[in-house]
Amino acid sequence: PPEVQQQYLSSIQHLLGDGLTELITIVKQAVHKVFGSISLKHTLSLLELEQKLKDIRKVVEHKDSDQIASYSPLCHYLMPDEENPLATQACGLTERDIATIKLLNETRDMLESPDFSTVLSTCLNRGFSRLLDNMAEFFRPTEQDLSQNGSVNSLSSVSLPLAKIIPIINGQIHSVCSETPSHFVQDLLMMEQVKDFAANVYEAFSTPQQLEK
Repeated sequence: PPEVQQQYLSSIQHLLGDGLTELITIVKQAVHKVFGSISLKHTLSLLELEQKLKDIRKVVEHKDSDQIASYSPLCHYLMPDEENPLATQACGLTERDIATIKLLNETRDMLESPDFSTVLSTCLNRGFSRLLDNMAEFFRPTEQDLSQNGSVNSLSSVSLPLAKIIPIINGQIHSVCSETPSHFVQDLLMMEQVKDFAANVYEAFSTPQQLEK
């Protein structure tokens, strides 16, 4: 029913609200941990910058050593915790409330599956790969660099001070958000892993009649 659809879709507000706020805090802490001790005058090559980004991702995306679960910790920011206030009210629940809770629980199970964790990690890898590809344009060696080093394709031949890298990355944010259609999103939609996962989800939750169509 439309009411169930509306209740279910409203769960995305967690990601756009509290979930995103919490994720931003975690990312800030990770960036501070990796870059906090580095001077703005310190120079980094593209390879060194890539390694720093990997270090940040390890802090944000990886499970703690004492976590047994196989799912990505990023799931925590996608949906609210399982302690749903509706679920704690044994009486007064309508059939639509129960249907919504069932949908949310099934979605949570899907997000906590190893398959989703793999697809999410693959998507993040693709996104950061495109970011670094865009960043590479600013690390191209000059003719003077080439004459001195004699290395045309070396990703470590050009280094920029951190003070110059920061505004370049900020510029990437505006580029990603203003592109229509977004090349980042198009990259993700074209990935076979994403297509296969979407097809598996559709097949798992569709009725036989829908599948026949």
